[in-house]
Amino acid sequence: MTKRINSTHKVDRRLGVNLWGRPKSPFNTRAYRPGQHGQRSKGKPSDYNVQLQAKQKLKSYYGNMSERQFRNLFRKAYKKKGDTGENLVGLLERRLDAVIYRAKFAITVFAARQMINHGKVKVNGKKVNISSYLVSENDEIEIKDSFKQSIPIIGATQSKEREVPEYIIADHKKMTAKFNKVPKYDQIPYPVQMEPKLVVEYYSR
Repeated sequence: MTKRINSTHKVDRRLGVNLWGRPKSPFNTRAYRPGQHGQRSKGKPSDYNVQLQAKQKLKSYYGNMSERQFRNLFRKAYKKKGDTGENLVGLLERRLDAVIYRAKFAITVFAARQMINHGKVKVNGKKVNISSYLVSENDEIEIKDSFKQSIPIIGATQSKEREVPEYIIADHKKMTAKFNKVPKYDQIPYPVQMEPKLVVEYYSR
């Protein structure tokens, strides 16, 4: 478990973007990096730094993933047929914590991970407490009955910050969702530009 659960806003400022598109992000009013030298302009970044930044943005967006987890997912994407960048974002969107977040059962991906770890989620009728679990097309996800009236979960479903993307079918009355299909990059509602091709270049050096 990393400390990022308690410092999500610091991630925004460190990466120089409002990563999750949240209205309360301090980056909205302080659009520069933290620290004494945060407002200083920098020269043109190297290709390596551009690739590293792209990797850090994508990895950070999906919560407190370790570098080892992210690299292993990249290796899976690389071994699959097709475009590696598309394969990578598809695998990331198949993570159970990402699906819970996309279905608006949690206000942040960090909250989604906590829900799963605490045993509040079932996949195809069976409890799953591993946030990195990869769902498959047509899998049914459900909040356990004892948590369906939880104030944080109800509040998340009623939030106007985000909409449920088309590749997930969510029923907020029954607190269920269906993972309809693995999305392509242009179907994923990232609030900032992600560059999976640069991530591929980073790991292919």
